[in-house]
Amino acid sequence: MKNECKIEAKNLNLFDIICLGFGGAVGSGIFVLMGSGINFTGKSIVLAVGVGCLFMLLAYFYNVLLSSMFTFKGGDYSQKAITFNPFFSGISAYVNFTNGFSIAMYSIAIINYASIIFPSLLNYSKIIAILIITLLFAATIRGSKFISTINSIMTVILIISIFIFIVFGVSKVQSGYFSEGNFFRNGFSGFISAIAIMGWACQGTTMGPVAVSAVTKKSKKNIPLGILLVTVLLAVVYFAMSYVAAGVLPIEEVSNKNLSLVAKEIFPYWIFVIFIIGGAVFAIATSMITAITMVRYPILKVAEDGWLPKICKKTTSSGYPWVVYLIFYIVSIVPVLLGFSLDVIVSLVMIPYMITNIYCNLACIRIINKYPKQWENSILHMPKILIDIICILAALSALIVCYNLFILLDKSQMILMLGILFLMSIFSIISIKTGNVSIENLEKNKEIIIQEALNEED
Repeated sequence: MKNECKIEAKNLNLFDIICLGFGGAVGSGIFVLMGSGINFTGKSIVLAVGVGCLFMLLAYFYNVLLSSMFTFKGGDYSQKAITFNPFFSGISAYVNFTNGFSIAMYSIAIINYASIIFPSLLNYSKIIAILIITLLFAATIRGSKFISTINSIMTVILIISIFIFIVFGVSKVQSGYFSEGNFFRNGFSGFISAIAIMGWACQGTTMGPVAVSAVTKKSKKNIPLGILLVTVLLAVVYFAMSYVAAGVLPIEEVSNKNLSLVAKEIFPYWIFVIFIIGGAVFAIATSMITAITMVRYPILKVAEDGWLPKICKKTTSSGYPWVVYLIFYIVSIVPVLLGFSLDVIVSLVMIPYMITNIYCNLACIRIINKYPKQWENSILHMPKILIDIICILAALSALIVCYNLFILLDKSQMILMLGILFLMSIFSIISIKTGNVSIENLEKNKEIIIQEALNEED
């Protein structure tokens, strides 16, 4: 009976995985960061987004590799649990809170787009950004069953908006795009910086598919294959979008600007207004709601596992984790109060993730050695030396992104980033040394996850 339920639960096929992966990957990041990418590298943004998709696929390669060997019920959480040592388990726990910086980025981006239609908003940008963050956090108190429905609707609107942007825009691109200069406007370093900053928009191809591996038919084949196909599809779509974004107006006009300038040039006004409000603003708002909602259980689990003081486990009578959400809220408004740019906020969010990804990608070499049978049956199976090289390249990709995001910061921001990483490290060590977190329990949890994965039928 138990096995029957498992078989019935596996109802997602390759097409479902592609749809899920693409819907999760193509998002507000491209609306928010295209101007920054163009500022760094000019018209070669069309190449930067393609290479960026490859870089981010490599940076999250452990997701692809481990999905080809095991079927994890807990998705990315389970994958990290089996790769991390206790210290990095703590780092990973605290990284959840840096997601709060992305909330700030979304609120700023909403104002930047909405101000195109309502210019007076810019005069009160900080106040409105904090108000938006506050209202959305308040909305999570009661819980929102309709959020997933809204998210699906907004994803459809987003994809339609992107499609219309490409269709209307391609015919308006000025001739000589590939022959009249402004390629690699800041040299190779500018190109790499564009790849790093666009990494936010180019990531996400692995998370959705990995999360549903337990309910996917032939998951060890369809998850890795689906991720690879989604990456190619995303690169093509972003190539077309960046071609329009950098080709309709002079580079100087669109550098460090959002897509609204190009949209105003290619659309009739009524479509332009719909694109800004219905496409950009709503899409970014949905990403913001999702970002706030999705951390609820992970950060509560962080508290329950002992990585945070006991007070952080407090919830309301309905189960709302108000203490950890209060911390998350404070983290979210700090970048707004400090007046950080979108580039800086992306760096603050992505650098900790890239550091943990470096570790995960290198740890895959050890896992392949430890589970030779699973590696032998993997769709990615190849000579051992070759997969070791790929794992090292994957770690190197994450390192390159991490480094280039770091050097975009000024000295005070670098100190802030290093301070955040230092505090994460100190908190992790203290939690382990004081016994608040049980190493024995971490190891038991790792064994349970592995055993469930080994027993799972594909």
